[in-house]
Amino acid sequence: MMDKGGPVMWVLLAYSVIALAIVLERAIALLRMPRMDGDVSRALATDPETCPEAAMAHGLREAKARGVANLERVASRIGSAQLVRMETGLRTLAWLGNTAPLLGLFGTITGMIKAFMVIEAAGGKVDAQALAGGIWEAMITTGAGLAVAIPVLFLLHLLEGMVDRRARSMGQVASLMLEESPAAVDATEARVHHRKSLSHAV
Repeated sequence: MMDKGGPVMWVLLAYSVIALAIVLERAIALLRMPRMDGDVSRALATDPETCPEAAMAHGLREAKARGVANLERVASRIGSAQLVRMETGLRTLAWLGNTAPLLGLFGTITGMIKAFMVIEAAGGKVDAQALAGGIWEAMITTGAGLAVAIPVLFLLHLLEGMVDRRARSMGQVASLMLEESPAAVDATEARVHHRKSLSHAV
């Protein structure tokens, strides 16, 4: 079938090898990350290089220690960097999955053109069996393109779901730590003092 499909089949084979390598690498990397489930204490006790929640927790703690006022911007910067890290290769995977059917269709079109050129050269006197053989050979690349694209896009969505879950957990850690920031504590104390003063006035 590789020979019948022509050069396009070899390109699709390369597509599938690259996609498989990306899927395996991303799946292993994401599955090896310790599960935090938004737990700040666990995130602070974990190496920041091992998971996005730990990176967020350690980054915000260091920013607090330095007296950084805008912790929300720090959280946004860390979150963006961790998302880029987790999504490495996913854009390439999406590109492979979206272009594989088009590449297969291109192979089919070129195959059909060759088949009709043979018919024209034979003066239209072509055996039906030979014509059918030329058509199915041309259709091989479309089938191969879909066979590559469907599992690639399915696995891409699974990986994106894994990244989304880690991103939500990272956001929960950031939200909890921002609520515990000195500014938030000061604001809470101010509200308490204000209520006490009102109660004394009454």
